[in-house]
Amino acid sequence: MPASKRDHLMTTAEQLFHEQGFHATGIDRIVSAAGVVRMTLYNHFSSKEALILAVLEARHQRFIDSLDAAVARAPAGHATRALTEAHGHWLETFSQHGCIMLKAMGEFAEHSATIHAMALQAKLDLLRRIESAVHRDGMAHASSLARQLFTILEGSNNTVAVLGVETALSDTRAMIDMVIGAAMRNPS
Repeated sequence: MPASKRDHLMTTAEQLFHEQGFHATGIDRIVSAAGVVRMTLYNHFSSKEALILAVLEARHQRFIDSLDAAVARAPAGHATRALTEAHGHWLETFSQHGCIMLKAMGEFAEHSATIHAMALQAKLDLLRRIESAVHRDGMAHASSLARQLFTILEGSNNTVAVLGVETALSDTRAMIDMVIGAAMRNPS
């Protein structure tokens, strides 16, 4: 079954926003790439900001669903590694141009409190999930360890844009191994 026009517009916009940025991607470019007329876009979204919010919310939900599924499948004691590996898979598969949420935070910090807040909440949602996985694995100092892992994962989002996916993932895995290994050796 073909995707709805709304879904097609969102997929097209997401790709363009991710590759070119939000401000650099105009409505005309989106409707042209989607093969629809402007009115079709405005029948589904009241504004470009509404489209951006819908794209970010849908992308975040897909991302979180992938992390949650990985954690749910993880054997006892391996939730944290499963989550970090799922993050790496997402980065490799869907974020070759860096993190779209970080782009949104940067581009909208002073232009749209709503978009900036949504992207910030997405990041905090990731941090909460990391902390939950660390708790599930029974590691000590869960909040501190979760922040360290979050910092590493967020760093990988930036590293991919500078050094490429392969290097970002390799270095991220090495740092995660060191941090988790240290946490397991020093449980108090």
